[in-house]
Amino acid sequence: MAKRTMIEAINLALKQEMEKDPRALILGEDVGKNGGVFRATQGLFDIFGETRVVDTPLSESAIIGVAIGMAVYGLRPIAEIQFEGFIYASMEQLASHAGRIRTRSRGRYHCPIVVRLPYGGGIRAPEHHSDSNEAYFVHTPGIKVVIPSTPYEAKGLLIAAIRDPDPVIFMEPKKLYRSLREEVPEEEYLIPLGQSRIVIEGTDITLITWGAMLQPTLQAATLMEKRGINPEIIDLRTLSPLDMQTVIESVEKTHKAVIVHEAPASCGVGAEVIARINEKALVHLEAPVARVAGFDTVMPLPKLEKYYLPNAERVAEAVDRVLNF
Repeated sequence: MAKRTMIEAINLALKQEMEKDPRALILGEDVGKNGGVFRATQGLFDIFGETRVVDTPLSESAIIGVAIGMAVYGLRPIAEIQFEGFIYASMEQLASHAGRIRTRSRGRYHCPIVVRLPYGGGIRAPEHHSDSNEAYFVHTPGIKVVIPSTPYEAKGLLIAAIRDPDPVIFMEPKKLYRSLREEVPEEEYLIPLGQSRIVIEGTDITLITWGAMLQPTLQAATLMEKRGINPEIIDLRTLSPLDMQTVIESVEKTHKAVIVHEAPASCGVGAEVIARINEKALVHLEAPVARVAGFDTVMPLPKLEKYYLPNAERVAEAVDRVLNF
């Protein structure tokens, strides 16, 4: 089985779904002949042509607006926004229309669009190129939010997202695009949306994370295991809908939890996870749930980026605080 990067896994998923479903098409800035700014669509223009891999003007609002119209008409558009910081121009289309069409039409119409959104820090990019803005979309009813953490996960989740009848924001951690490889099957497979996964089983503390932050969490787990601490790690995969059953069952077993994400702490998805733990498993907790997150500031320019992003040491320190409560 070939080892692939996340970019290669995404490219393969797009190619296979477009071969399988003639309704599927890609649109976005530079996605055609150039293959996208990160080359996620490289080679697809040559295979499927300009009617199914469409280079658009530099207008995020237009890209999403056109995709919504295509989806309601019966197509399966996959829209690429070059960087997460450019998505704000299309929030009117996403929040006011994409997320509401099924409810507005009482189920007569659906909006099966996928918005591929490279996001997050770790590549020393300039302003508006390194935000972690998943909470905007999680707070928007009618929109699903999916974040892969590995190449294998990226392929299976993207295929499921393309086939989903509702709008999906598919957020791809840029830091992971080429930083790791793993075995990714050539053949088709799906990872259902709305199901988290237990990456490592443990008994002493539950670590909950997603996207690029899985890697520093795994590194922290290695540090903890050397000290005899046995953590359980959960990758949420899908932030909306959120699979809390797996989280609650883990917390009931370990009685302690730490949440790791790179978005600012205030009103982040971690806060929602803590609220639901308190609602469902408060009597099982032996310490307050801790968060390791980005700071409530704009992502700093490249030289300070590493101080902003959570790392293994910060995660391990949070674990110590919880275990020693």
